[in-house]
Amino acid sequence: MGSATKYVSKKPDERGFVDWDQSENQIWHDLVTRQLSCVSGRACQAYIDGLKMLNLPIDKAPQLGDVNRVLKAQTGWECVAVPALINFDRFFELLANKQFPVATFLRSREEFDYLQEPDFFHEIFGHCAMLTNPAFAEFTHTYGKLGFSASPKDRVYLARLYWFTVEFGLLQETNGIRIYGGGILSSPGETRFALTGDFESANDSVNDPESGLNQQNTEQIELSQREVKPIYRPFDPIDIMRTPYRIDIMQPVYFILDDIQQLFELAQQDIMSMVEQAKAMGLHEPLFPPKNKDEDKKVGNYV
Repeated sequence: MGSATKYVSKKPDERGFVDWDQSENQIWHDLVTRQLSCVSGRACQAYIDGLKMLNLPIDKAPQLGDVNRVLKAQTGWECVAVPALINFDRFFELLANKQFPVATFLRSREEFDYLQEPDFFHEIFGHCAMLTNPAFAEFTHTYGKLGFSASPKDRVYLARLYWFTVEFGLLQETNGIRIYGGGILSSPGETRFALTGDFESANDSVNDPESGLNQQNTEQIELSQREVKPIYRPFDPIDIMRTPYRIDIMQPVYFILDDIQQLFELAQQDIMSMVEQAKAMGLHEPLFPPKNKDEDKKVGNYV
């Protein structure tokens, strides 16, 4: 979602088949190979289980039909091909109908290590494994239904809930803190940083496709983040909805579930009343430096 992109999604044919070319299949291979080694020992068990169910090919980009056969059997979800950018109404409408939007384009080789908009790799590798989990799938479905009928102001608060769960959520397991958020799991830098707070390791590749770090903005935030370790907070929906975030930096704060079942339990509660409580209490002070106006125009905003 956003205002502009140079990418154009590939339109599936009448069978739902996307004709990925050789260069795109190679990009998929290189992205998956890199990230599989990175998430090993860091991803939560539900993600690992889902990845095994999906059995994504490594040598070529998968077809949505193959992914959908698994998702439908497990949780009733399916992926739907969408343009590179969609509006919030369409986004929430799809989720409300158990349809996960997937932009059918892959980043170019020139932007292999930095891409702000979510591409096919981010959506499929980052998110779809978790959609095989019933608790996660139920939460995402409820979120879509609430967002579809919410006011624009309330959607901002809901966006924070999505950001700190579906995109950047962490989970406590018996063997330590593990990752379930797709924004982390599709990013080598964020995957390392989220669990270790190691900025140097996370920034081994200066340009990171999901964290937003590139040569232009790394220098601006490096000094402010180099000495800062992530803050870990217990999962609290109201606290989350009061916490601003920026999309173009390593996240300074993460919220940790005790169990993935907490998301299912949250889906049964009155989330919109929590939105009202968060609005009444006001936002926390941002845990990140402000951006100048010129940079705001280039790399997004904070919510």
